[in-house]
Amino acid sequence: MSGVYLAGMGLACALGDDMRSALASLKRGAVPAKPVTVADGIQWPVHTLAPRPGDWTQRLRDTVRDVVAQTGDWGARTAPLFVASSSLDIGFMEHEKQDLRLGGDLQDFAGIVAESLGWQGAVFTVSTACTSALNALLAAAGLLRTGEADEALVIGAEMGNRFTVAGFGAMQLLSPDSARPFGEGRNGLVLGEAVAALRLGSRPARWQVAGGANVVDGRNPSGTEASAVHAMCRGALAQSGLQPADIDLIKVQAAGSPVNDAIEAEALKQVFEPLPPLVSLKPALGHTLGASGAAELALLIGCIEGGAWPSVDYPLDASLGIAPSTQTPQKLRNILLNFAGFGGGHASLVLKDTGP
Repeated sequence: MSGVYLAGMGLACALGDDMRSALASLKRGAVPAKPVTVADGIQWPVHTLAPRPGDWTQRLRDTVRDVVAQTGDWGARTAPLFVASSSLDIGFMEHEKQDLRLGGDLQDFAGIVAESLGWQGAVFTVSTACTSALNALLAAAGLLRTGEADEALVIGAEMGNRFTVAGFGAMQLLSPDSARPFGEGRNGLVLGEAVAALRLGSRPARWQVAGGANVVDGRNPSGTEASAVHAMCRGALAQSGLQPADIDLIKVQAAGSPVNDAIEAEALKQVFEPLPPLVSLKPALGHTLGASGAAELALLIGCIEGGAWPSVDYPLDASLGIAPSTQTPQKLRNILLNFAGFGGGHASLVLKDTGP
């Protein structure tokens, strides 16, 4: 079995159009979300990408090209490509006033992404709600481990559209002001737009994809299920050959939901005793849904390598007995990243720092 390593990454989000600008924004403080109007008199804050010229499809093409360029030269571009998204081409239907999707097939969104890159390899669509990009990464890692590929590219993409915002608002899941994970008076999540790219390779590099797990528990299809949190954490640890005490940092799902944050906090305390340091990235770039697995992983590694760290500028809910770290932990050998989403999807990934 071959090892799987993070060979490159790229990110465009509300913080900036590349990693350098995103980290610079993070060091200066949070970038406020912008109001997005979904109907007359109804608007919600969203962490939006910077405006670009052209129609919706052109903006997608240009953003994808710029983000993938951050991962390095791909040569003939024959590696497998995994495109992950929740909203897919909803924005195209909405902005271009089309009655149909790009071509009537769910694969068409990935096809546009691949065409914009001149991609020659196999192209896969992964759409499992908020776990999409992480599940895409797990699938790509499987190909590398079995020797079916030497490299793979994972792209998570959530482009602007009002439909998604309106849907989350109608379900009363959105905050009218800001996301406050594990915070006192937290009142919902704030959505975000992002395009992120992860280049996976079998050649040793600093960050190794040590293991992961995907657990689907339909008992609570619209929220976090404690038993599934237990299962995804333990599954990722088992595949990585680790024990709970080996984890030095957990990137939590924590989006600011009053109930789901509480369930996640209690479930983590049941698996990890004592809890390692925690970090939440959603206040900084928003909940980027299907792109979050790639966007949050990229931003977290960028923070560690670039000397930035998300601040916690709101009072925490003392009843949870849990708090995000306010600075980069000194020891970071093994990192667990957790994601959860609609449909009962729960996914975890262990990253190992193989450096000295």
